[in-house]
This record gives sequence, C-alpha cells and structure tokens, in this order.
Amino acid sequence: MIGVAVGTMALVVVLSVFNGLEDLVRSLYASFDAELKVEATLGKSFSVDEAWLRSIQELEGVEVVTEVIEDNALFKYRDFQHLARLKGVSGNYLDHERFGRGYVWGDLSLGTDLQPKAIVGRGVGFFLSMDLDNEFEMLQVFYPKAPRSAGTIDPSQMYNSNVLRPSAFFSVDKEFDDNYIIAPLDFVSKLLNYGEKRTSLEIKVAENHSIQKVKRKLRDHLGGEFSVKDTDEQHAGLLRTIKIEKLFVFITLSFILAVASFNIFFSLSMMAIEKRRDTAILLAIGAKKGLIKSIYIKQGAIIAFTGAAIGLILGFLLVWAQDTFGMVSLGIASSVIENYPVKMVWTDFLWTSMAVIAITFIAAYRPALIAASVKSNEL
Repeated sequence: MIGVAVGTMALVVVLSVFNGLEDLVRSLYASFDAELKVEATLGKSFSVDEAWLRSIQELEGVEVVTEVIEDNALFKYRDFQHLARLKGVSGNYLDHERFGRGYVWGDLSLGTDLQPKAIVGRGVGFFLSMDLDNEFEMLQVFYPKAPRSAGTIDPSQMYNSNVLRPSAFFSVDKEFDDNYIIAPLDFVSKLLNYGEKRTSLEIKVAENHSIQKVKRKLRDHLGGEFSVKDTDEQHAGLLRTIKIEKLFVFITLSFILAVASFNIFFSLSMMAIEKRRDTAILLAIGAKKGLIKSIYIKQGAIIAFTGAAIGLILGFLLVWAQDTFGMVSLGIASSVIENYPVKMVWTDFLWTSMAVIAITFIAAYRPALIAASVKSNEL
C-alpha cells in the first residue's frame, strides 16, 4: 500500500507541476501577444483601409483592433549594435493590458509624432547598454532599402535610418526580452516604406465574450486570405512540446509504479503458495474456483484502492501546500515568479487512479490463477 501510495503521490505532484508550467507559459505569452492575431495566409504583409478596419471593429465581441508592422532592423546606441525585431503598433496597443505579467521600468509610453519613443526588451537594453535617464543619447534604427537595378557606391543610399527615444524596459520572457523593440506605427511605416500595408492585426476580445466564438466570426468575415490565431495557436509548437513531455513523464512514472507493483505480485504469490492447504479445504467443502480467484483479486483491490486513495490525498495536500505557501522555490532571482508553479486538474487525478488500479489488478491476477489451480486432493 505504501509503495502504491508513494507512486500515486509522485504522479499527482509531477503532473501538477507540468500543468503549472503550461499555465505560466500561457500567461507570460498572453502578456505580450494579442488574444487574437490576424495575418495574411500568403505573403508577408497586406493592405488595409479605414472601411475594412471599421468592419472588423464593428464585429460583435471585438473591443480593440491594433495595426502592426513587424520586421528585423539594426539598432545602434552609442557604440553598441544589435539586430532585433522592430514592432510598430498603433496608439491603442497599450489598451490590450500588455505586460500584466513580468516587469516594466520607466515610462510605458510610445511618445508623440514629434518625439516617438520605444519600449525596449530588457535583453536588448542590456546588449546595447541603454540608459533611460540619459536624455541626450538616442536609439538609432537602420533598415535596408529594397534592392534596385541601378547600383550605388554611396552606402547611405542603401538603408533608411531614424532615431527613437528609449522610454521603458519590459521583461516578460527571454524570447521577447532579447528580440523586441516596440515603437509607434507611423514611425515604423515611414522607416520601412510600408505605407498602408500591415504585417498583422492584433485584436482584444470584449469582456464576457468567448475568444473562440469571436475567432470564428473573424474567420468567416475575413475569408481564406487571412488566418486568425488565438494565443495557444501562436505558440502551438511550445505548448505541444510541454504536453508531450507531460505524457512521457506520465508513462515513465507509470512504468516505475509497475516495477514497484512486483512487490504485490510476489507477496500474493507467496500467500497463494503458503495457503495451498487452506485453499484445498475450501475447494473440498464446495468452494468454486471463481471464489478462490476473487479472494486474491479482492486483496489486490484493497491494496490498489487504499494505496491510490492515500496517494491522491497526499498528492493533493502537497500541491495545495506548494500553491498556497510556496515551499519549493525556483531559485532564479530574475524569474517573474518565486516558486514552482502548480495547478491541479481533475483529469490528472482520474488518469492516475485508473493507471494505479489497472497496474495493481494486473499484478494480482497471476497469483489468483495460481491459487485457483490448487486441487482439493492436495489436502
């Protein structure tokens, strides 16, 4: 029973940690990504106009529509250079409640047309050794012009450049921190010569509206020329990896539990051998082989159900204590959370119980056959 209980408890705890990590990844990415993202199915960009944007804004459940232009650019600050993603966004970008998880330093603002400002990932700021308090140093941005048939020997004619004032740092996740600088849409449009083209639209869903229902409406409205992705679909590869890891951990721990169940097999087998005389007496007074077999199956069931119940309770208490008191720390000073994230899901308890009970019943079946093979003439 103790072996079954410990194995069950371990399964519950480990699966809850994977659930917590999955939720943490979702919450971190949701702090930077839109609830819904519209992109062209073919090509890098698409043209927009006021009427078309208004038709999207007027769809039921759509609260905020943000225009986005995103591309790689070279950044220079003092004598340092770094290649990163320049993300131009319209003025309502911060209405999406960005950076709800993570950290922000400085003035979270995109500035004005006369003085555009940049919100810089912490990693990019580190690579460029930026100082937000230095009002005299500006962030230079360089973007290559489209190649033309007529060559030029003047390097300055081969790229566009402009300057931004760094206003804030953000820290959400290393993937974003090391690669993104957010700037006003008009600034980026002029620098990249995009005009009325956009690389994507980011949409915030109104409160009390289903994201999936709004996504279906957008797909119907936009047609096959555009893809509409929710947060999970924008990072489907990473979330799929976490789910696969969780599945393999479940299978691995189930195998460990199966090895531990050999104790049940040997214990019941030894009992079947030791009780051959008692079994023969039962058969002699009229007991059926099915009754003999059920005795050992029920012994296995007692071990399985008792051990599983104790393990589930202990696992629940451990996960609850970690979630409430944070007993185990991540030990990472720069992390957005201090302790290991955990989350209990009832399906994990169900599958764990089924796995434990199935393994234990299988371990008990062979000893039951051995006991049922005894003959009454062995008295």
